[in-house]
Amino acid sequence: MLKIGVSYLKVQLLPAPKENSLEEYMINRFAVDLNRTYFRDYTEKVWGVPCSKISPDWGGQRIKGLSITKTVIHAVKQIFAGKKKAESGNANGADIRQKDTETSLIGQFLYPKFGPGQLWETVAEKVLELGGEIRMNSKVVGVIRDAQGKTVESVVVESRNAGGESVKESVPCDYFLSTMPVKELVAAMDSEKNPVPAEVRRVSDGLVYRDFITVGLLLDKLEIKNPAKPGTPESKLKFVADNWIYVQESDVKLGRIQIFNNWSPYLVADPEKVWIGLEYFATEGDEMWRMPDADFIKFAIAELDKIDVAKPESVRDSVVFHIKKAYPAYFGTYGEFGKVRDYVDPIENLFLMGRNGMHKYNNMDHSMLAAMEVVKCIRENSTDKTALWNVNSEEEYHEGKK
Repeated sequence: MLKIGVSYLKVQLLPAPKENSLEEYMINRFAVDLNRTYFRDYTEKVWGVPCSKISPDWGGQRIKGLSITKTVIHAVKQIFAGKKKAESGNANGADIRQKDTETSLIGQFLYPKFGPGQLWETVAEKVLELGGEIRMNSKVVGVIRDAQGKTVESVVVESRNAGGESVKESVPCDYFLSTMPVKELVAAMDSEKNPVPAEVRRVSDGLVYRDFITVGLLLDKLEIKNPAKPGTPESKLKFVADNWIYVQESDVKLGRIQIFNNWSPYLVADPEKVWIGLEYFATEGDEMWRMPDADFIKFAIAELDKIDVAKPESVRDSVVFHIKKAYPAYFGTYGEFGKVRDYVDPIENLFLMGRNGMHKYNNMDHSMLAAMEVVKCIRENSTDKTALWNVNSEEEYHEGKK
């Protein structure tokens, strides 16, 4: 405690005057020891590069407003709040809005019964009900603008026919709402008629993404136990009290474990089994990404055994998913992203949305709010996209606070 206390005083009295990296951002808020113990190794698993090479903007996006001081104050408040609820007999009566809670300390939020995909399935149903069309297994390979480059007139969509042959079709559009990776968008905009400036293309080509692999395992049990205090809502959870377990150990590649039972009991057919996801961060084409699924499952199970979370003989079923461009990275040419934005923003009917669309590590709620700003622009016939880009740039956090 003394060592941490001394480091904490140093961090408060002598912070780096200018934060040039995520490493400096973390140390300023959590001190050298806490950064090394709880943040550094996990973050470097996520991005595959040292924290000293990552822009401090990532910290501003993901843990904005959090510090050791606020964490301690929150913990003390929770103790007194728990006593007050116990005395009033309202142990489960927490306000879901949690208006005064920092982002990273939010303890409750609403979750779809069958997982987040249920949201988008519902959206798809509504689109079809309203006469819209959804083209699956297709991609935009061309963005055609007018002669002045001021508006998008159409997009070229590529798909496969029944015989597996590539088919391209030009689709006219009034508005183009893009969630495709910025790198791919700019490449699709580049044409002989409207060439993208070399400097803009250089920046977009240099944007970096981190890819994601999930190994789903159905287990008989976990070796770790539920540490929740008896009588709390968490103590009712069968296997362990957490939804996520962050793996700080540097001698395994595993970054995080999700316990799906705890998100929603409807995600598991047999409540006596535990359904978990092992999360790995990779780069498309690297050794982990190329590993055959069967080999990767064996590798993941061995890592789970190594850190004493579950035994291989407990595994009943498994599956692997590869997700490309899951995380837009805050290195590469990210520091020059403004050049890309300055180029695309004046295109009147083009709106960028979502993590990849904006190359911005937003949470789901932030992406939804950005989409709402796009709708507002369209309804008001506005081409000013400032409010869209300001989502999750200001200090007020949106998730569960309004």
